[in-house]
Amino acid sequence: MRMFLFAFLPIFVSSAAFAVAVDLTEPAFIQADKIEYDLKSETIKTTGKTEVTNKSGQKMTLTDSYMNRKGTDLSGNDIEIWLGPHVYLESDNITRDGDITIAKDAMFTACKNCDSFGDAWDITSKKVKHNLEERMLKFYNMVFWTYDIPVMWLPYFAMPDPGVKHKTGFLMPNLESTNKMGTQINVPFYVYMSDTNDATFTFSYLTQENPLFQLEHRLNGPHSEFRTRASFTHNREGENRWHIFNDDIIELGDNARATVFLARASDRTYLQKYGFYNEQPYFDSGGKIELFGQSGYVVADAHIFQDLRTPGRNHAVPDGNILPNVRGIYQTAPMFASTYATFMGDILGISGDKASTQRIIGEARITSPWTIWGGNRLTASIATRYDLYNFNKTVMTDGDVYSGLKNRFLPSGYLEWGLPLFRPGKNWNQVIEPRARLTVMRHIKDSQFAQNNDSVGALLSDATLFSNNRFSGLDLWENGTFADYGLRWSAFSAKGKTIEAFVGQTYDFTKREDTDKNSGFRNGQSDYVGRIGYTQRWFNIYSRFRLAQENLALRHAETNFVLGNSRNFVNVGHIWSRQFYDAQTMAETIHEYAGGVGLQITDRWSVRWTAVYNATNEKFQRHTGTIFYEHPCYYLSFGYRRDNAVKADYVGDTTFQFRFGISVDGQHY
Repeated sequence: MRMFLFAFLPIFVSSAAFAVAVDLTEPAFIQADKIEYDLKSETIKTTGKTEVTNKSGQKMTLTDSYMNRKGTDLSGNDIEIWLGPHVYLESDNITRDGDITIAKDAMFTACKNCDSFGDAWDITSKKVKHNLEERMLKFYNMVFWTYDIPVMWLPYFAMPDPGVKHKTGFLMPNLESTNKMGTQINVPFYVYMSDTNDATFTFSYLTQENPLFQLEHRLNGPHSEFRTRASFTHNREGENRWHIFNDDIIELGDNARATVFLARASDRTYLQKYGFYNEQPYFDSGGKIELFGQSGYVVADAHIFQDLRTPGRNHAVPDGNILPNVRGIYQTAPMFASTYATFMGDILGISGDKASTQRIIGEARITSPWTIWGGNRLTASIATRYDLYNFNKTVMTDGDVYSGLKNRFLPSGYLEWGLPLFRPGKNWNQVIEPRARLTVMRHIKDSQFAQNNDSVGALLSDATLFSNNRFSGLDLWENGTFADYGLRWSAFSAKGKTIEAFVGQTYDFTKREDTDKNSGFRNGQSDYVGRIGYTQRWFNIYSRFRLAQENLALRHAETNFVLGNSRNFVNVGHIWSRQFYDAQTMAETIHEYAGGVGLQITDRWSVRWTAVYNATNEKFQRHTGTIFYEHPCYYLSFGYRRDNAVKADYVGDTTFQFRFGISVDGQHY
C-alpha cells in the first residue's frame, strides 16, 4: 500500500531531529505495508517496513512506527535515517518525546558509502541522545571505528548535529614539536557568540616548558571587520612572554574608511621561539583614516614601531615613530584640451630618541598630455613645491645635531616623448615604443637636511625611470637636470601568450650629491636597467636586472619563475646583487633562492614543499614540507619546518606538526 501525504512533512523533519534544515512546505512520500490514520488524534500508525522520503532527498526507514501530527511523539524499531548523501544513522529502537530523541544501540556516520571498501569512520553507541533545542548529538558508551577497526572508546562524546553551522565546544586537538621545548599538544575551544562573532581559545601543553595560551577572535559588522590574534605564557624562567596582532577595518560610508592595526610582542625572539615564525624586521602599530572623492584622496595615519632586529646592526628604518602623517591629493577636471592640475599636501611628524622632526610640504603641478602627428605622444609638466621643516635635536646629514627651522623652494618640470609603433601579424601582434623624458629641477646644496627621515636611500631600477621621484620618500631631492630614456618591446598572441622586454638608463647633467655607490646612479650615465618576461596560461617567467654602465657586468637580478597551476606547480624566485648593503646584510653580495613545489598526487593526496636558500653562505635559511590527505569524511596532515636562524636567545631547529579531524557535510571538526 502506498500513500502520498502532503500535510505530514513536519513529522519527518521534526522527528528526525538530526536532520539539516529544510523547507517544511515541501511534500513528503510515505510507503508502508499498512498505514492507519486517526483523524481524531491526528496520528499515523504503520505496520511492517515503512519508508518516508522528502523532496530534499532525506530518507527514513523503520518498522512498526507511530507518529503524531506535529511530530512531537515518535517511536519505531530498526530505524535507518539518511540525513545527507553520506550522513547516516541507524538504531534498533528510537523514541521521541518533545525535543528529546533517544536512539538505542545506534550507529552514526557522516561517511556512509564514501569508499568502496568501507566507511572511513563511524561511531557506535549504546545510546544516542539528541536535544532539538541544543542541537547536539550525545553519545554514551561509544566506540570510534575506522574502516571497521575499533580505535577509541569513550564513556561520553558530544558533537553538533549536521544542521548546526556553529557550536561552542572543543575542536579536534593537534600535535607538534617545538623549538627545543618538547612536544606541544594544542587543544582548541571554539566559542560561538553569533553568526558574525566567534572566537577560538587554544590551550597548548608543552612537555619541556610552561603552558601557552592562544586566542583568535573574529567579528564582522555590517560595514566593518575586526580580527585579533594573541598569545601569552609565563615561562619557567619567570618571564611573561606574549604577542598581539589586531587588524580592524571600518567603512565610514561610501567615501571614508578607518583602519586600526596593532602588532606587538614582548621581545625580539618570542614569535620565532614559540612557532609563530614571524620574521619581520620590525612591527608597525597605528591607525589610518582615508577619505575618497571623485577627484581627490586624503589619508591620515600614525605609526609606532617596535624594532625586532639585533642591536648594533646597520639599520636604516624605522628610526622613530610617525605621529602623524597626513597626505592629500586633488586633481582637477581638464582645464583645456587634456591639461589638468594636481595639488598635493603632506604633513609628517617623526619622534625618536630625544629628537623630533615636523615637516610640511605643498606642491602644485600642471600636466598637459598631447598626441600629435604620426602617433607621437608628448607630455609637458611644471611644478612648484615648498618645504618647511622644524627640527628638534635632530642629527643632520653633516653629523651635527640641530634644532630650528629650515625651508626650501623647489620648482621643477619635465617634457616626455613616446612613440608606440604597432605591427600586426598572423600569429603575433607586436608593439615597440621608444620613450624619453627630460627633467629640470632646482639644484640646491642640501639635497637632504636630516639623516633619518622618510628617504632611506636610492636604488635604480626599471620601476624608478620615468617617475616624478626616482628616490624613496620626499626628503631627498632629485637635485638638478637629468634625462630618462628607454625602449620597450612587447608581443601578444591570440592564445593569450605575451612577451615583454625593456631596457633603459638615466643621465645626470648635474654633478650629483654623494649617493650610495651601489645604487646604480652615477655622474653622467647611470647603470642600465631592464626587465624581460614571458607569460602564458601555465607558465610564467619574469626577470628584472641592472647592468654596470662601464662594462655591462651584471650588478643586480631578480627573477621569478612559475610553472603549473594551483594544484601542481613549481615556483622559484631568485635574487642576486653585488655589493648591495641593506639593513640586514653586510656582505659583498646577496645571492638567494626562494621557492616551492606542490604536487596533487591523487584527488586526496597532495604534498607541498617550500624553501629559502642563501647561496652566499651555501645553506638553507629555512625549508618546510607537508603531506596532506583530504577525505570527504576526515582530513589529516603531517609536516615539518627547519629553521636555521640564529637570533639573540633563539637558535632554529626542526619542528614537526600533525593534524587530524573529521568532516561532516564538508565541515571540519
